[in-house]
Amino acid sequence: MTISNTNEANNGTPAKEVDADVREELTRLRDSIDNIDAAVVHMLAERFKCTQRVGHLKAAHQLPAADPAREAQQINRLRGLAESAKLDPAFAEKLLNFIIAEVIRHHERIADNTLNGGTTGTTGTTGTTGTTGATDK
Repeated sequence: MTISNTNEANNGTPAKEVDADVREELTRLRDSIDNIDAAVVHMLAERFKCTQRVGHLKAAHQLPAADPAREAQQINRLRGLAESAKLDPAFAEKLLNFIIAEVIRHHERIADNTLNGGTTGTTGTTGTTGTTGATDK
């Protein structure tokens, strides 16, 4: 599908022809977005590796999966970072809350597997045996 007929495909109205310079700028911006998305995924993967180790450490020492004081500290810290970066702090908090919930779930799985003598995998948050998380709670 070309850029000139994107609107027609999306809402049924004919689209006007897009200037070549606009099309080029749009492509350049989308390429940047794709690169940023890739960097975000890789950074999250690295963070998940760290929190997996945290989960194993907690399980080995029978520490709880959740740490409400640490979570509140991280939320406040992230809200401040978001404000200074001109990002909506409420959005940043929602994102971190989602990540925290995943971390707790994975830490609980690690603890259950440790208690029951099972093993945990390292395939990531979407893998069937993944136990990674994203905050160091």
